[in-house]
Amino acid sequence: MRRVAVACAVAGVALAVANAAGAATSECKGLQVCVPVVGPWVLTTTAGTEFQLDCPKRFIVGGLDAELSSRAVDLGFAGGLGSPVNPGVTTTGSAVFLGRFVGARGVATFRPHIGCIPASGGGQRTPTVYQVFKPGKPTVRVVQQLTVLPIVTTNLVAHCAASQRLVRATYAVAFFSDTPPSARVAQSVHVKQVVRNGNVRVSAHGGLAIPENTIVQVDLVCAVAA
Repeated sequence: MRRVAVACAVAGVALAVANAAGAATSECKGLQVCVPVVGPWVLTTTAGTEFQLDCPKRFIVGGLDAELSSRAVDLGFAGGLGSPVNPGVTTTGSAVFLGRFVGARGVATFRPHIGCIPASGGGQRTPTVYQVFKPGKPTVRVVQQLTVLPIVTTNLVAHCAASQRLVRATYAVAFFSDTPPSARVAQSVHVKQVVRNGNVRVSAHGGLAIPENTIVQVDLVCAVAA
């Protein structure tokens, strides 16, 4: 999976090692060599939210976990097809968490955790005799981050490579803080996304009480030319 990251004030925090302030999580359980990585608190919606969390270079995702601010968050992740189901086949150097708020009212967030292990090959995908095409990677993700500032509007423009076609564009609001943001703080972040001619334009601003490291992660799914 290829990734494009925008340099910003919070570019390094996505790889921050989980600290003791968070709740006990098990992303490294059973893994002899594991680097725990903690993400921000990601605002979920009833329509669904996607958020990508990356391992350090030369590491792949070996375990996943999360903290929820509400039991009404339905959470999973996007895994690759193949056998056996294990790191290097099901997962890569990144994990895309898929969250959806299923509560009747209010807001909720989740904080993703991944356990990263040294990349050492992993399993091999084995096609069956009944398949015409082996499941592959017809899409790539382009991920960029926009820093959200109080009152002031910040902007970002993202697009697929010239040889690719935009399939879907989503965004997720996330807060780098030890505890979930209050409903008032979460709802004070306003994001506008416009897609035109393959270009995705995103603008955002927040209220005065937002955490210093508040971001909008913009996630493009691009089709690779056959």
